[in-house]
Amino acid sequence: MKIISIIICVLLLAIAVFALYRFITVKRQNSKLNKERFERIKVLYEKLESGEEISKQTVKPYAENLLTRETTFKLLEEHNKVNLFPEEYLTLIKGAESSLANWLEFPTELDACPDEIEHIKRVTFDFDGENNLVHYEVFKYNVNEPHWASKDGWCLGVVGPYFDDSKPYDFAHSTFSRVDSKFEKISAEEEAKWVHENISMRRR
Repeated sequence: MKIISIIICVLLLAIAVFALYRFITVKRQNSKLNKERFERIKVLYEKLESGEEISKQTVKPYAENLLTRETTFKLLEEHNKVNLFPEEYLTLIKGAESSLANWLEFPTELDACPDEIEHIKRVTFDFDGENNLVHYEVFKYNVNEPHWASKDGWCLGVVGPYFDDSKPYDFAHSTFSRVDSKFEKISAEEEAKWVHENISMRRR
């Protein structure tokens, strides 16, 4: 009995040590990523903060980049300069695309920005059976070698929920990808339903 108790204690200690190690590692990785993200928009941020006049041409490269598009819009919004944001990227789908790319870049997720990403379709659900609708934008994406997920081909990612009055860069709190959800095996409707039921509804 004593030996069993010792074994259980050792196992619990090992689990606790691993959990602590994982927490510290992820925290460091996220801190590093946040610094990298700031560096990407640092020049634009400093121009806006200093009151320097900037043009649409200055903003365009930041809007084109999946990883800086969302932050760029938010920066311009804070400085009342949304009029400088390119109209072709001022859509809900372009905002959702950037949201998914930023989510996938987290170390605990794909740990990379997709090399290719394509919008598949919008999937809509009646939220409460009273014709109150919620919308999810579904994308497919892939990454090139040597990334570990390159062998998986196209995977699905879901961004939402959105509502009829949602604006392009509203925060989508249920942005998610199971990574192993393959485009060839799971439909956009099935994946959006999984996110709706297992992410959105559990956060109510």
